[in-house]
Amino acid sequence: MQPESSNGTSSGGLAVPMAWLCAEYIADEMLRTGALVGSGSLEFRAGRQTLALTIYLCDSANELGGVRGVSRIDEWLSLTSYGHPWQEWVQERLAAREERERNLDAGADVDLALARDAWSWLRQTELLAADLGDSGPWAAAGPLDVPVDECEQIWTPAWQLGLPLSHLAIHLF
Repeated sequence: MQPESSNGTSSGGLAVPMAWLCAEYIADEMLRTGALVGSGSLEFRAGRQTLALTIYLCDSANELGGVRGVSRIDEWLSLTSYGHPWQEWVQERLAAREERERNLDAGADVDLALARDAWSWLRQTELLAADLGDSGPWAAAGPLDVPVDECEQIWTPAWQLGLPLSHLAIHLF
């Protein structure tokens, strides 16, 4: 027997996180199309989670399906661009969604729970990456005439590696 609804609104049925799964699918397709890193790598996961979180949090009405979702590519590019305060934006959007969830008093939002888990993983997981000499995430690099030693590596939060990867994947899509 099929549930009355596939978005978690049916009474007593299985709650299916369609908005999050749709965002994750779009992010996965963009990263695979860009072929920037291997699909089994932690770097790929960081990019997919970062981009999925961006896509999911851009959609306030859970209308990610089809053309409407992909038509927001310019917005996703802007949000993942160099210098945009992405981390603060994510925290604000998650807080707003959590507030809305409390006000609706309709039970736990499975999409929001997955988004929270993704954000937690992106903040808590550190990946070894080339030290580009930046003083912070997406900070202006040093002088251009000083070469970067790509063999020097540092531990960086997964979202800081996933953000530029996401941005490049969107451009290549």
